[in-house]
Amino acid sequence: MHSGSASRAGRGEGRSGPPRGARRRTVGPRFPRRRGVAIAAALLLAATSACGSSSPEGYGRVTIPQGAAFRTAADSLHAEGFVSSPWLFRVYARVTGRDRQIRAGTYVLEHGLSWNELVNALRKGQGIERRVTIPEGWSLAQIVPELATNLGVPEDSVRAAVRDPALRSELGITTPTLEGYLFPDTYIFSYGTQARAAVQELVRHFEEVWQPQWNDRLRELGMSRNDVVTLASIIEKEARLAEERPVISAVYHNRLRLGMPLQADPTVQYALGEHHDRVLYRDLEVESPYNTYRHTGLPPGPIASPGKASIEAALYPASVPYLYFVADSDGHHEFRTTFKEHREAKERIRRDRGK
Repeated sequence: MHSGSASRAGRGEGRSGPPRGARRRTVGPRFPRRRGVAIAAALLLAATSACGSSSPEGYGRVTIPQGAAFRTAADSLHAEGFVSSPWLFRVYARVTGRDRQIRAGTYVLEHGLSWNELVNALRKGQGIERRVTIPEGWSLAQIVPELATNLGVPEDSVRAAVRDPALRSELGITTPTLEGYLFPDTYIFSYGTQARAAVQELVRHFEEVWQPQWNDRLRELGMSRNDVVTLASIIEKEARLAEERPVISAVYHNRLRLGMPLQADPTVQYALGEHHDRVLYRDLEVESPYNTYRHTGLPPGPIASPGKASIEAALYPASVPYLYFVADSDGHHEFRTTFKEHREAKERIRRDRGK
């Protein structure tokens, strides 16, 4: 504590202590000095050790909401058994000047961390789970940067992982990447997950979704799994309505059976390497094995990651004779059997759009 001294001028010169009526100003902690030093020493000692033998073993999960105060974080850590006294933990963070700017998120932390390690984790975001959502129909060109950003790893490391020859060999993939086999879903990765481990998890989930009975269906269709995933990826890109997936699949199966080119616009967009709202006539001339206007049969591999519904549609097409379809203005498709009917449907839709 510090108190001002009386003026030496005039009456009272030479007296120690504040003038009569002066107010004392307290500097430092609001608790008494000896008690404050003792608490600070105890907290510093506690911070250099783990939480104690009574702490739970293994890992625990703690969620810190966006904009939460350190008090909330301390209470959450206490509720999950990471700190025995949320009050002392708050005082420790304040004494060490680290009770501000904590990062929100769901943490997965090991029980037994010292207070120093816990505070550092909250301030640096160490241990925050990384949530990544891969929508159905995304290609590697979209998935790679999404994974890299959310995992906090270089894009090059993800690109290398999706070209992993060992993973491709396990899946029997002859194409140079894992395009189509990173299953669309929401994933939660622990802090520090590297690119290869994340890609392995997405591929593992694909294997979980793939049903054993589908292998029997492959033999019935005379198709490989890569064939079906490739067709499913095209269906995924074409379908806007869930109920149309098996019908779109039937159109492509019928064309494959008759030796007709698939003429699927999404494969042309994939060959171009970029998305176009509309495929133009000049785009149909691009030279690529993925251009299904110029090459019959399926392209070499998937053009995106299909969801389970599109895979099932590729395996079990509807029993319909259609060979053509065109998208109407509301997103549904008009299906036709002959080219004449198809041309008439296109003309009607064009007229409707012009109204």
